[in-house]
Amino acid sequence: MQYEIVNLETWERKNAFRHYIERVRNVVGITAEIDVTALLRFAKANGLKFYPTMIWVVSTVVNRHAEFKYGWDEEGRLIRWERIAPYYTDFRAKEEEFVLLWTEYTENFRAFYRKVEEDRAKALARGREEFGGAPGNVFNISALPWLKYQSLDIHVFDEGKYLAPVITWGKYTEQNGKIIMPLSIQMHHAVCDGYHLCRFFNEVQEVADALGQET
Repeated sequence: MQYEIVNLETWERKNAFRHYIERVRNVVGITAEIDVTALLRFAKANGLKFYPTMIWVVSTVVNRHAEFKYGWDEEGRLIRWERIAPYYTDFRAKEEEFVLLWTEYTENFRAFYRKVEEDRAKALARGREEFGGAPGNVFNISALPWLKYQSLDIHVFDEGKYLAPVITWGKYTEQNGKIIMPLSIQMHHAVCDGYHLCRFFNEVQEVADALGQET
């Protein structure tokens, strides 16, 4: 878990960060539709599950950009992680509940997919467990595959300093010959602006399309 301590005196974002941390703490949330036609076709053609495939797509974009990798160390100092891992839900239909688990991110899709499957199998074998236990360098992923929604709000009720991304997607449906899926992200305004969020959606689409073209 390597990270860099951010020097607030020389950081180019220091003014915006201090404003949104010290004066007007707020979270920015956006939901947009993405085209998962190629990605879904790729998963089905290769006998892969969509959920871990999409986790890799989102994790790849998140790990490209500094704005998604900020956090706090044990002494309360602002830090920027070198790499962050998805902390995601695994739903248990029989019990109608979910567990949380995390998988270390790697740029190699196949290696990451195998590790997710291994981690989910281990979690299933353990059964019910308490929340927590994840390292500090994680961000949040969940899915609502039962509903095609248009907006989503998730509120983190801490002291207003939670900086990690909160990402969710919903049910994909066919529209005009394409498979469309709602995708949501919530971010603290102290480390992220609307521009960064728009870039997130655009790059998720690019990564999904690129993976969808592989064989």
